[in-house]
Amino acid sequence: MSDLGHVLVLAGGLSYEREVSLRSGRRVSEVLRAAGVDVETRDTDASLVPSILADPPDAVFVTLHGGAGEDGAIRSILELLNVPYVGADPDACRVAYDKPTAKAVVRSFGLRTPESVTLPKETFHDLGASVVLTRIVEHLGLPLFVKPARGGSALGASIVRTAEDLPAAMVGCFAYGDTALVERCIEGVEVAVSVVDLGEGPVALPAVEIVPDEGVYDYAARYTAGHTEFFAPARLSETAAAACAEMAVTAHSALGLRDISRTDLIVDAEGLPHFLEVNVAPGMTETSLLPMSVEAAGQDLGTLCRTLLQSASHRRP
Repeated sequence: MSDLGHVLVLAGGLSYEREVSLRSGRRVSEVLRAAGVDVETRDTDASLVPSILADPPDAVFVTLHGGAGEDGAIRSILELLNVPYVGADPDACRVAYDKPTAKAVVRSFGLRTPESVTLPKETFHDLGASVVLTRIVEHLGLPLFVKPARGGSALGASIVRTAEDLPAAMVGCFAYGDTALVERCIEGVEVAVSVVDLGEGPVALPAVEIVPDEGVYDYAARYTAGHTEFFAPARLSETAAAACAEMAVTAHSALGLRDISRTDLIVDAEGLPHFLEVNVAPGMTETSLLPMSVEAAGQDLGTLCRTLLQSASHRRP
């Protein structure tokens, strides 16, 4: 049985990823109960703060995706309430959640990341969409990958293989955020590397290789069972696997993350990994990548989550 007392799992929220967050919260709550932890699952509504003040939890596990769950806002509230939690602090979250900023930080640490352009919606319209998009294609070439500068679950993201498809991709992207990140699309093997720190420094778990049936790891491919084939560990050479692990740990440290993260990479034809983005609140659903990494490492998800909570409970803001 756990030596933890009352533990709170936060799930839901009001972001586009609410349903995924609820699924993550249910999964974490289930595995923690199986590991002997007294768990309460709560949404982030007006009753949350009064509830915490009335019955402060020993620690909180944040499974909120997108928006306040990953931009540091909810974690700032938890710190105001003097409640410890699993995961990165608010400042680190703000940096990691903004993809262009995260790319700039990891690049300064020597990590390889696709060349890109960050384009706010206002600039896109004010300078003339056609002229701007033509210049982007000339500068970055094709194919391109377009995604919101903030957010996850591939919402608003798409591959652009012809110049004629770029305007529609930009419109789709702006439906989920006011700033677009347009990257040179690196063709290769898509992998995700989860990093955990149980008190002795960050360690990479086995990489998970992602092979979507339709060739694009979009929202449906991520959260619909059977739409994507996964290989854990990834089918990489020993050298490439080691390079992916090193890149994920370096990104975790460079961005000042804590406890847990997941780094998404593309491994090119030469076996070189390219940093795409990092997630400070990785999905924990039945089709999510971190639980697959945990299983591939021969570990138990409930035990891991319990250990992370125990470590957090000794760390007061």
